[in-house]
Amino acid sequence: MNTRDWPIRAKLTALVVGPVTALLALWIFATTLTFGPALDLLAARTLLYDLGRPGESVVAELQRERRLSVVQLAGDTALPALAEQRTRTDQAVAELRRRVDGEKLRDAADDLLDTRLDQLVSALDALPAGRGFIDSRKVDRAGAVGLYSGMIGSAFQAFSGMATLPDAELNREALALTGLGRSRELLGQADALLAGAVTAGRYAEGEQEQLVRTIENQRFLAENAVADLPPAERAGYQRLTEGEAFVRLRALQDTLVRARDLPAGLDVRAWETSYASVSQGLRDFELRGADTLAERSVPMAVRILVRLAAAGVLGLLAIVVCVLVALRVGRSLDRRLSGVRTAALEMAEHRLPDVVARLRRGEEVDVAREAPELDHGGDEIGQVGRAFNEVRRTAVQAAVDEVTLRRGLNEVFLNIARRSQGLVHRQLALLDRLERRTEDPDELAGLFQVDHLATRLRRHAEDLVILAGAAPGRGWRNPVAAVDVVRGAISEVESYDRVDVGEVQPAGVLGRAVGDVIHLLAELIENATVFSPPGTRVDVTGRSVPGGYTIEITDRGLGMSPTALAEANRKLSRAPEFDPADSARLGHFVVARLAARHGVRVELRPAVPGGTTAVVLVPSDLITDEPALGPATDGATGPDDRRMAKVTRLATVPRTRPARPGRDRPESAVLPLPAGRTSSVETPADGDGLPRRVRRRGPVARPRPVAVDNPAYRTPEEARRAMSALQAGTARGRRDGARRAAEPSPPEPPAAPDHRTATERDA
Repeated sequence: MNTRDWPIRAKLTALVVGPVTALLALWIFATTLTFGPALDLLAARTLLYDLGRPGESVVAELQRERRLSVVQLAGDTALPALAEQRTRTDQAVAELRRRVDGEKLRDAADDLLDTRLDQLVSALDALPAGRGFIDSRKVDRAGAVGLYSGMIGSAFQAFSGMATLPDAELNREALALTGLGRSRELLGQADALLAGAVTAGRYAEGEQEQLVRTIENQRFLAENAVADLPPAERAGYQRLTEGEAFVRLRALQDTLVRARDLPAGLDVRAWETSYASVSQGLRDFELRGADTLAERSVPMAVRILVRLAAAGVLGLLAIVVCVLVALRVGRSLDRRLSGVRTAALEMAEHRLPDVVARLRRGEEVDVAREAPELDHGGDEIGQVGRAFNEVRRTAVQAAVDEVTLRRGLNEVFLNIARRSQGLVHRQLALLDRLERRTEDPDELAGLFQVDHLATRLRRHAEDLVILAGAAPGRGWRNPVAAVDVVRGAISEVESYDRVDVGEVQPAGVLGRAVGDVIHLLAELIENATVFSPPGTRVDVTGRSVPGGYTIEITDRGLGMSPTALAEANRKLSRAPEFDPADSARLGHFVVARLAARHGVRVELRPAVPGGTTAVVLVPSDLITDEPALGPATDGATGPDDRRMAKVTRLATVPRTRPARPGRDRPESAVLPLPAGRTSSVETPADGDGLPRRVRRRGPVARPRPVAVDNPAYRTPEEARRAMSALQAGTARGRRDGARRAAEPSPPEPPAAPDHRTATERDA
């Protein structure tokens, strides 16, 4: 039985219940052992008056009926006295049956006595049949003696079953009285045999030997029974045997034993009077002894019951005291241990998380107030409580230190991110001016690549801002078309050339959410490109649905297992705290933060036939009608607005894109222009009505200088002048850049030529 996971109360109860149950069982056992004998002593009186007296009357009547039956069998006529005796016998048997069938006697009798009572009743049931055999003379004198002797023997067996008293002395005396009764019964058998022989004038075959054995057995039983009597009763029996009738009867017995035939000069009258006197004397002696025995058993039973009551009360009092002490100690231990457990659970589940949450909100926390001293006593439980107090204080202090460290780390992240953001924004503004001034296609392509890298760098800088718990600084005042938002997200992905924009239904995204939605989509698109084979494509589609606008990003990778998919969706469904140990899922953390900020729902699903589909549901409160085309799109005033205008410049024509740009274009779509310029022409064969640009170098293009690896030697004066000139130029460039940034930029023509490919334009 495993008790390791039992509650403290159950364990304490088990510790208490075991000893108390054992003590209670011992008390019940001892009480039962003592109470049983006391009940037996009290039942001795019941057995004497409900079985002893009626049974002795039945024995006496059967003995008289036996003598008369033998005399009738020895003569030739029926005896009227036998009929009268049978009536008296039936009355005695009926009274005995009434007592035997009563509940009082049966309740006082044990199993052995119950069995012997049943045997006695069965033997008495044979009395009518035996009388019939006697009346029809189908049985001889020896058979008649045996018939009645068997019934009387069953009665004495029942009397022996009464001698089961718990006191050894009383039990020995009861058995001695029963032995005297048996010896008196043998004396009655001898009288019946002699009466039959006298009536017939001679012994029947075997009667003389039976008479001798009966007399010898009677003397033997009497001697053994008297030896077990107490001294007073033994002395009384001795006086009885010294009487005239007893002496005369013994002399007549000796005469019968010595003679082989019936003595001719036997004084039958003397035998009858001596037998009657001796038999009545023995019966009275037995009854007096039984009454004395019953009277002695009652005080002894009372003494036993008094001792039993005292022992029972004391034992029960000891059990009650043990139970009360065990309950008090167990309740105290349970209360104190439960107090330590409650304090530990409260600290682990409520107080410590609340302290951490308050610290993360920037609130001040008092360690002494949050981890108060708890007194659990001075024993081992108290020592555990004091140790737990130290653990609580240490835990709260560690939480304070950790949150302080994390807050400082977030400030470092935010500071670095803000600095990086400033530099990246300045770099993007500078690249934008350089792109506008550059005419050389190769240099313009290089600037576009640097522009793309800077855009990705800006997104990573915004990741640091999000990790620090702040919001990125990018924002738009006006709504932006959904297709432009998708293209802006693609422009921030390294493998942008693997991304295909499918059908994007017309819609607009409110300006306050454009930057975060672009960042969110860029993270998901980059995951799709990273976790799919390089030769596969990533599809992006968008459509309006009830409750918002859905953008789906599907890759053709290996996909995710159901467990990993469920775990990823669990993280994306809420905004968790940043865990530095889970840096491999940094994109999921950023997406979850951005989605929670605007109520956007993100879910990953298995794609068919393979891969993963990221479903982004932008809520309806962030969706509006698609903004108008043309100057309204490029009429932005801020740097980010101008960058979005540059990134989405192809939005000046219909934005549907069923085919990938730059692929399978007919040669007729490329038309040459004058040297030094690029050409663009609309090609309906592409299916989207968009102008395509083809880079062409003019003959007057400036040759690229060749870099020299060996630097020339410069004097200190030349170096100083060069550095001064560099510093002056840098300062002048910063002033010019600040002035141009303050001036509104003119709107770009809707179909201005562009040297970049379609993917580069999206970047």
